[in-house]
Amino acid sequence: MPQIPFILSVVTFLPLVGAGLILLARLLNKGSADNAARWIALGTTLVTLVVSVVLVGSFDHTSSAYQFVERYEWFAGAQYFLGVDGVSILFVLLTAFLMPLCILASWTTIKDRVVDYMIAFLVLQTLVIGVFTALDLFLFYIFFEGTLVPMFIIIGVWGGANRIYAAYKFFLYTLLGSVLMLLAMLWMAHTADTTSIPALKEFPFPVEAQPLLWLAFFASFAVKMPMWPVHTWLPDAHVQAPTAGSVILAGILLKLGGYGFILFNLPMFPQASEMFAPLVFTLSAIAIVYTSLVAFRQTDIKKLIAYSSVAHMGFVTMGIFAGNDQGVQGAVFQMLSHGLISGALFLCVGVVYDRMHTREIAFYGGLTSKMPWFAAIFLMFTMANVGLPGTSGFIGEILTMTGIYEVSTWTALFAASGVIFSAVYALTLYRNVMFGEITNPALKTITDIDKRELLIFVPLIVGTIWLGVQPDVVLNYTAASVEALTTTYRAAIGG
Repeated sequence: MPQIPFILSVVTFLPLVGAGLILLARLLNKGSADNAARWIALGTTLVTLVVSVVLVGSFDHTSSAYQFVERYEWFAGAQYFLGVDGVSILFVLLTAFLMPLCILASWTTIKDRVVDYMIAFLVLQTLVIGVFTALDLFLFYIFFEGTLVPMFIIIGVWGGANRIYAAYKFFLYTLLGSVLMLLAMLWMAHTADTTSIPALKEFPFPVEAQPLLWLAFFASFAVKMPMWPVHTWLPDAHVQAPTAGSVILAGILLKLGGYGFILFNLPMFPQASEMFAPLVFTLSAIAIVYTSLVAFRQTDIKKLIAYSSVAHMGFVTMGIFAGNDQGVQGAVFQMLSHGLISGALFLCVGVVYDRMHTREIAFYGGLTSKMPWFAAIFLMFTMANVGLPGTSGFIGEILTMTGIYEVSTWTALFAASGVIFSAVYALTLYRNVMFGEITNPALKTITDIDKRELLIFVPLIVGTIWLGVQPDVVLNYTAASVEALTTTYRAAIGG
């Protein structure tokens, strides 16, 4: 297929152009530019989505090589180096897909500093897509660390009552791990005499140096995922973040950690990855079981879903370090699926929060009689979250468990028990919120979802069911890149 020139630069920086247009609208409009900001942000994210669809449509999924490559000298040996493979291109599409939905979800709920809010989201989109397209070590680091700033602002300015604490906790946790990663990057660039990520994948790093390098990257990506026990920032950040902020946090930002493991830890440090695999399996098993039990005891709907995210990311880390095709394919699929399902669940919480201004489970009950459409949508995503066959949640979990079973039977056993636990807390939440009689007088006037909210949910419903019924839509794209990764990994460890 023909390679479209500069398409990666366009899809990466187009949101930044939208942010500039919003600033221009504010300068030209001496009154309020809020409405203009909403429409420009929506238009920009939709155009970015169209470009990303063209990008995916032009991609040759039979090749494991990086495509649409752009490479120019930058400074001090670093390069402006962009490219995508079968894994990263789907994360670009996921980011472009979720962003317009976030803008629509914020349409009426964000009333203060709307211009700043929309700019923050567009800047965040550029930085996140930049992470998935960057193929230079330091360009990747700039994009990766840059995502902290707009998310910190989104939580700290438009979040809940305890937003400052949550924003600082999010920022400091994720920044601390990344300092070690930067030191490792500097050493790697000096040793290999290149900052090219594809070249570094081919470079034979000394076996004795690999454990320290692996741990440095692991420190950054494990916090970003987040893995147990460095997950405690996530529930606080989710509870305090605005609805759209939670969607991006769970749907996209958590995936940066898993993508980092696939890009760096597994291919660059294969011997260390094999050595530390039992550690990752143990942490993943604890995450799946422990955070599922913690989720069951939550009284806040959003916090429950946040702990659920930690459990689902346990499947991802487990699948990646299984080091086989099924495990890594399942991990990538699980991340994409979780982006849709968790984003939809946080949007569901936003629907009732916008009406009642509380997320306490005890406040609700009997919503089915007043909100039948909402109840049906919430049920669909609840079942997808627990891995019901026919939904995308099932495919990711079954593939990762198949992959891990080949490597570690006991880890697969714990993972399978986590599926049961997730059904317990998710269905208990649904029963408590949706069924029974309405005993709270405040709920007598609650209204069902409106057309704008339905418009947001329809693409997520279609995506979740489509991927559940036709998983090859994803697996065909990732197959060549994953097979190249696992083949190289097994050859390096002598497997």
